[in-house]
Amino acid sequence: MVVRDNVERHQFMLRTPSPVAPEPADRRRFSLPTDAAVRIETDRIGLAANTVVCVRDEAGSMLAQVDQQGHEELDAATYSIELFGAVKTYLRVEGPLTVDAKPLETVLSFEEPQTVYVGARSSHESPATTVTTTDDPLDVMEAVSAFSSALKTTSVERSYPTLRGHPPLLELGDELDIPEGLHVPETGVRIELPPMLSHIFVATPLAYYLGARLVPGDAPRLVADGFVHDFDGPHGFEESVARALKRTFFLDCVVRTEGIYDVPLHERQTVESRTDIDVERLYDASLGEQLSAYFEIPYEHIADLVPEWKLTTHVAPQTDNIELLPFITNDLAVVRTPTGTEVSHSEVQAAVVDDFLRDDIVRSAGATTPNETYVKPSSTDSVEQAWISDGTPVGASKTTPAAYRNRLQRKPTQGDIGITVVCNDPEMLAETDIVDEVYGSRDGLSFDIDAHYDLSRAELREILAEPTDFLHYIGHIDDDGFQCHDGRVDAETLDRVGTGAFFLNACQSYDQGLALVEAGAIGGIVTFSEVINSQAVGVGRTLARLLNGGFPLQASLDVVRTDSDIAHQYGVVGDGGLSVVQTESGVAVLCEVAQLSDDEYSLSYNSYPTSRCGPGSLIIPALPETNEYYLSSQGLSDIRLTEAELRNFLALEQIPVVYDDTVYWDCEFLS
Repeated sequence: MVVRDNVERHQFMLRTPSPVAPEPADRRRFSLPTDAAVRIETDRIGLAANTVVCVRDEAGSMLAQVDQQGHEELDAATYSIELFGAVKTYLRVEGPLTVDAKPLETVLSFEEPQTVYVGARSSHESPATTVTTTDDPLDVMEAVSAFSSALKTTSVERSYPTLRGHPPLLELGDELDIPEGLHVPETGVRIELPPMLSHIFVATPLAYYLGARLVPGDAPRLVADGFVHDFDGPHGFEESVARALKRTFFLDCVVRTEGIYDVPLHERQTVESRTDIDVERLYDASLGEQLSAYFEIPYEHIADLVPEWKLTTHVAPQTDNIELLPFITNDLAVVRTPTGTEVSHSEVQAAVVDDFLRDDIVRSAGATTPNETYVKPSSTDSVEQAWISDGTPVGASKTTPAAYRNRLQRKPTQGDIGITVVCNDPEMLAETDIVDEVYGSRDGLSFDIDAHYDLSRAELREILAEPTDFLHYIGHIDDDGFQCHDGRVDAETLDRVGTGAFFLNACQSYDQGLALVEAGAIGGIVTFSEVINSQAVGVGRTLARLLNGGFPLQASLDVVRTDSDIAHQYGVVGDGGLSVVQTESGVAVLCEVAQLSDDEYSLSYNSYPTSRCGPGSLIIPALPETNEYYLSSQGLSDIRLTEAELRNFLALEQIPVVYDDTVYWDCEFLS
């Protein structure tokens, strides 16, 4: 039986000894919100390895939590079971119940066949309403103050991604209009700011997370219940706000371990060993008391524990960008005013040298005219960067309003995950081996893969209009568009495209990629300049494996840069956090391995956030003697393993491994 999220395109398999016939059931049987429910008859359910299982009684109290290689036996009773799989899934069963987490499968078994109620909830969030505002900064402050109405709680549990809803949309109009039914929590917290868009943009995600009102003030500061924190400190306004967001979010994650998920969190143990924080008292304290305690801790004492932030967004403080604030806030991004270094086209194209051009073809169909202004954004400590300003960013996603709207308007799609591969040049067929070797190679996921070759203009237009989850284009692109055997297709002439994500592995495909986003796509990987065919094949294969493994677009490109000389010529347009398919373990995992001796290796474990596991999610790496949870995006380093232990770990899931500056997908680098 497969549980599907038809909006996010995630699948979660429940394996039963024999086929089952699901019948509709009442969602009200579940205490937690569900979008759909069925009932089945079985005596056993098998789940993917390392699926965390939480068992509660009818009152909601936690009875057991089983993760890697745990075992629980429970007597006869009614149980509510929460499964942390690719789709949020709940079971309601009658005991006795046994939960057995084995190395390759987690099994729930009952003494005899019985009715099992299965409920599921989509992780897709839609805004509840739209707030209208003028471009007057005072009105924008009032409008942004309504964003916290989307929080499902104002307790520390808001640090869980599923308890932060999408803020209301913003629409520019002639007057401020906040719908009457919008419930904005009264937290007593306010952020005082000079009424300027540059300050408002930077403070908006923090205001949303804290449930704070933005109010005009002479100097920027955070005020709550007698607590005051000035933002005009030695690090400057933007960095002070970023630290405030990271500090409160991180310490909320620590304090929430006293709540509904009582887990051994590595970061809590470390914070308690360094500071005198009273986690138990703070869990029930007021928000003002919590903030007072949080800001008493020097940031330097916790900086190395704060997980790598998912996203920094560089946003020009312009009226045109006001309507983007809900989307930026939904990503809980650190916001900065755009600054960077201008980069010449010759620097971007540095890897294309005369020797290569003489010996190999490039993926340009003809003359291209580089007229973009390239800019390298100021460095940040985030996993991803987005650029909402003039210029073509190098090392960051070029995000547009259309990308956000298309992400929000993503419609449910029935059936298998659609992958479309187009190769429009016979000399580039070497890259098409990805059709058989990579795409659709994931166990437990159903794919529908279509490959097309040497298309005409009419055929390519038809393919681009058809609904699919991912388009991988191999061929030539120039100023006039995609090359076909009878001419060009300019994406700027398309009314609508059906793909969600794309990879245009062709020369200077940046403008055509932006046009695909404007026509309906959410995001994709493009090139800034000419790319050498032989090297583009290598990039194409590696990116295909990463995307097929569930890596988001921007994170995939970051990994490719570790072993490709030309990867810096590739970039992302649209939503860089978009994943084509789900990962096996929720987060996208990259490991780095170094050999210390004949039978000892050092492993670093790095996780990337995904749409399923955003900021605030928990991970528990399946490593020997690891029984602690970690916050996702928190890297683990210098884990000592024998060769046998390393092989066993890598056998659990197909993940990229960097060894000696090269990306591998299996154990072939081992001696």
